Amino acid sequence: MQPRVLVASTGGTIASTGADAKTPTESAPTLLGAVPGVEEVDLEVAEVAQASGFQMDFDRLEALRETVVGALADGVEGIVVTHGTDTMAESAYAIKLLADPDRPVVFTGAQRPADEPGTDGPTNLRDAIRTAADPRFRAAGGTYLAFDDEVHAARRVRKGHTTALGTFESPSTGPVGEFTPDGLRLLRDPGPESAPIPDAELDPEIRVEIVTNALGADGGAVDRAREAGVDGIVLAGTGLGNATADLGAALERAMADGIPVVVTSRCPDGTTAGLYGGPGGGATLREAGAVGAGDLPPWKARLRLAIALSSDADVAECFGGLESDGQA
Repeated sequence: MQPRVLVASTGGTIASTGADAKTPTESAPTLLGAVPGVEEVDLEVAEVAQASGFQMDFDRLEALRETVVGALADGVEGIVVTHGTDTMAESAYAIKLLADPDRPVVFTGAQRPADEPGTDGPTNLRDAIRTAADPRFRAAGGTYLAFDDEVHAARRVRKGHTTALGTFESPSTGPVGEFTPDGLRLLRDPGPESAPIPDAELDPEIRVEIVTNALGADGGAVDRAREAGVDGIVLAGTGLGNATADLGAALERAMADGIPVVVTSRCPDGTTAGLYGGPGGGATLREAGAVGAGDLPPWKARLRLAIALSSDADVAECFGGLESDGQA
């Protein structure tokens, strides 16, 4: 019996056309019409949105979550999501937390628009469908991203290049699998790599700001966020997760007001740690109540913090262990 796989379209470059400025125009059935080699899969389609990756927001993410949860309840054996590459890694990670799928949800897209010669969309979509239908991934569940002959775990993957076809990478761990002439070769076991958040939900009214440390950075952005009533702050710190003295002082003021602060790093690889003392140092921030996010990048930490706050979960517990085991 052929495995049932739902293809949920949200727009993105894979669906974009236009003589001058590219915008999403192509439907899921049209995208599938250009995909070869998936005859052994029973394909279904759902139109969720027609938005570029940079236009994805919490409301569209909720519509995607509802589609994924509904399809899983209906008994599909895998789900493919076509999505813009700008925020694909974020949406994939958020769906992992919000839906906690026991069958594979595989995101994919394109770097070249649908009407451009040599578009990579059909090949990427074919590989995503094959991943979602693969019995090893169906048994393991979890959320993934299939792109340029590789399959990455949603927890680990990030976009690394603005235009290159091989834009996605998983620092430290590498991909879960790769497509070869003989099919999908596993490089490590598939399966969930993120600790769940019980009763996870995402309130679109929750505001979490990312503040970046840089040479000479002051605390103005944090103070403005406090005055605007922000619910949480993520620091994209330098190195192991450090801030300037002024920025560190502003973060301490935010924490004194009851605003949770999560510490990440600007570095694309490596983990955070509370090593340095002094004003703005990682150890100083933790003494004031900040929580380390390990190797979770700032934009994924923002989503995890927003979901934790939406779900009335304990922030420290939701991020606990990241600096030691990295599984959140």
